[in-house]
Amino acid sequence: MPFLQYSENRALREKMYHAYINRGNNNDANDNKKIISRMVALRAEKAGLLGYNSHADFVLEESMAKSPKEAYDLLNGLWDAALPVAKQEAADMQKMMDKEGRNETLEAWDWSHYADKVRKERYNYDAEELRPYFQLENVKAGFFKVANKLYGITFTALTDVPVYHKDVTAYQVKEADGTHIGVIYMDFFTRSSKRGGAWMTSYATQSYKDGKRVAPVVSIVCNFSGPNGDEPALFTADEVTTFYHEMGHALHGLLSNVKYRSLAGTSVPRDFVELPSQVMEHFAFEPEVLQFYAKHYKTGAIVPQELITKMKNAGKFNQGFETVEYLAASLLDMGFHTIPVGKEIGAIKFETAEMNKYGLIRQIAPRYRSTYFQHIFASGYSAGYYSYIWSAVLDSDAFAAFKESGNIFNPEVAKSFRKNVLEKGGTIEPMDLYKAFRGKEPDMKHLLKDRGLNKAL
Repeated sequence: MPFLQYSENRALREKMYHAYINRGNNNDANDNKKIISRMVALRAEKAGLLGYNSHADFVLEESMAKSPKEAYDLLNGLWDAALPVAKQEAADMQKMMDKEGRNETLEAWDWSHYADKVRKERYNYDAEELRPYFQLENVKAGFFKVANKLYGITFTALTDVPVYHKDVTAYQVKEADGTHIGVIYMDFFTRSSKRGGAWMTSYATQSYKDGKRVAPVVSIVCNFSGPNGDEPALFTADEVTTFYHEMGHALHGLLSNVKYRSLAGTSVPRDFVELPSQVMEHFAFEPEVLQFYAKHYKTGAIVPQELITKMKNAGKFNQGFETVEYLAASLLDMGFHTIPVGKEIGAIKFETAEMNKYGLIRQIAPRYRSTYFQHIFASGYSAGYYSYIWSAVLDSDAFAAFKESGNIFNPEVAKSFRKNVLEKGGTIEPMDLYKAFRGKEPDMKHLLKDRGLNKAL
């Protein structure tokens, strides 16, 4: 991806791109096409034996969506909004190519390269300008204040509990009246023994035993850069978002209040589990929240609002492409897994037909093409790749409830979110939980607005 973005050598970009999108599709010993066709057929056969019309019907019965129709309704609605934006983005990049006197037509291997050029010209945004304002300790203290204003809870550092690495810190979480809620470990910095990415996990899951609440012990693990010489650990804006995301998962685990640990906290359907984490991302860069933590580590000055505005505006750029390539993969997943029993398909021929059916433009490929779509063929996301954006619709709509109240820390809205979402785990149908909080089903208009896709409708 960095090569496609930065290389000026168009011929090599094309070579790199074709090699990338044809992984597992080279008619050699590592070819995946027949394997995929066989897996799709076997999944359909299994679903038929269990009395379902398709693998997707079987999988989605225990999801929030409940049926392929519900998933398709969401994906198609977003597709209709995102595809025109992607086409306009392609036109903007073609203009940039023309301005350079290329006399060439924009192709898929040009997209990242020219998107970067258009972004720089249009927004003049350098993400590194924000880093001095995002000192780890300040960001952490800022989140603690947000959680306190929303839910009345406090975080107190623990120095008398064992930790598994010198960089790990632990905090006791308490209610406003001092009642113990649980313990959270925080493991921020990258090291050679740690896998990549960021995640939340539980060491002890909340439950009730002999009428008493068993307090949870949870952890968030990240891969941020540590202090460098005299310079403290400084976050990028993306890392601030990641921290708020994982702490949202942590709150889901900490504030759980159910009887059985198998239903506690994050033990919910995949298309619901990201709501508590992603809704917290919305708080991170609100003006009321920035004043808590976004202070220059040397001068103490609050981050200039124009820098945040630049970041937000630049963040909406290229959302047509990013949304369309994701939706294309989600539609491909649903296509494979709504194939009825007994129908034989060729993986690439089927993929091409599906994408043509939706009018995917040639400059964009699905985020994962069939032969390397590990989420659905080598992981647990078959008929479930849509869940990422399903959760995004939920979190955008949920945060709108706070915004519409005129106070993002509105205590009544926060109380309802805690009671109806964070505390209930998997004890009640997720849509019933959401409607108890919001009073209605989620509206995708808030997600479209967040991504700058609402003008297409």
